[in-house]
Amino acid sequence: MSRTLLEQWRDIAYDESADRGTLQRFWGSYFQIEKEIYEQLLANPDEEVKGTVKGLAEKYGQEVMTMVGFLDGINESLKVENPIETMDEDTEVSLAFDKARLYKNMVAAKADWLYNLPQWKEIYTEEELKRLYKEQKESTTIRKEKKIGRNDPCPCGSGKKYKKCCGK
Repeated sequence: MSRTLLEQWRDIAYDESADRGTLQRFWGSYFQIEKEIYEQLLANPDEEVKGTVKGLAEKYGQEVMTMVGFLDGINESLKVENPIETMDEDTEVSLAFDKARLYKNMVAAKADWLYNLPQWKEIYTEEELKRLYKEQKESTTIRKEKKIGRNDPCPCGSGKKYKKCCGK
């Protein structure tokens, strides 16, 4: 059985046998292409861009494999995810994205070249962007609860020490 487009993309993008310089050049080039596509998408954020994988690649002047990588990256930010695991060149896909989710996913990916695009300022106010950024950062922050010491008052409200109450 032949490999799916997504499997082929991941073989290229995450090739552990490739030397570091080759992978850095590959990703540098990909990130520039990705940025250009997002600039176009964010210019009309409410327009639903649809088409086949091959058709979208042509629309954005890219190779099909590059478009597959882009679809893989944006999929979790879409209103309805595309069938990226099984798609081929003729699969109909949509790029209708959830603006807030896309912005937060860009922050989560530490993709500052994307979440700092000037187009975001046309979509959200500075305060809204800061709020979304903060929400995303806080959602991944792990906070440890303060540990109850054995001689602390019991949190159940009995007035007894923890060791003599719920800590038994």
